[in-house]
Amino acid sequence: MNRVNSGAFFRTAALGMLLSAAITGCKPAATTTESTVQAAATTTAAAAPWQWLFNGDSMAAWTGNGGKAPGEQWQIIDSTLVLTAGGGGDIVSKQSFSDFELELEWQIAAAGNSGIFYKVAGVDGAVWSSGLEYQLLDDDNYPGHDNPIHFSASLFDIYAPQVDAHLPAGSWNTTRIVVRHPQVEHWLNGKLVLQFELGSADWLQRTANSKFATMDAFAKTERGHIALQDHGDRVAFRQIRIRAL
Repeated sequence: MNRVNSGAFFRTAALGMLLSAAITGCKPAATTTESTVQAAATTTAAAAPWQWLFNGDSMAAWTGNGGKAPGEQWQIIDSTLVLTAGGGGDIVSKQSFSDFELELEWQIAAAGNSGIFYKVAGVDGAVWSSGLEYQLLDDDNYPGHDNPIHFSASLFDIYAPQVDAHLPAGSWNTTRIVVRHPQVEHWLNGKLVLQFELGSADWLQRTANSKFATMDAFAKTERGHIALQDHGDRVAFRQIRIRAL
């Protein structure tokens, strides 16, 4: 498998500061200076070592919803974690995380829909009732999804991506999610596409107008699990790694 160059994070951290003022729902970034770039690099360098959630060999880091074994529709094919068909159920990381940096690659089938969830309260219950969803979608062909808050890399039903960085169905996309509570970043294919602040006035207003308005557990846990969704469509993942910040 290809290995991701972690040195790229030094460069993308500075890029995120330049772009953040243009992202809806976030605070304007301070002027980027040499000192702020060095500070960002120091923060990244001080992060914990990367650990694999899936390295092509084993699903040992994952459990099925409710603590059951993942369904047989989840298979390892050519070092890739593949949901071959619906019915496998969502899978949840056994370990939980607070502040973290998550990186992975994904490939969605034509007209497909799936999601990456984080801050999931536990392995019991529906992951979407507590976790935040980084949407995975065939933006070009999925029927009925013409609202940007449902596009790839959106925070589903709350924040739309501010940059269109998606690749066509069947392509391998690279996702990066960074959480430094209360700040959250969504990256897609090397571009910072969304930045928001949990608990801000903007966040509260948007969640109140979303499908999650009546879900008491939604986004309430500071430390939570990662989950990969079974939405019924074929989706593949590879090179899933995470580190605590």
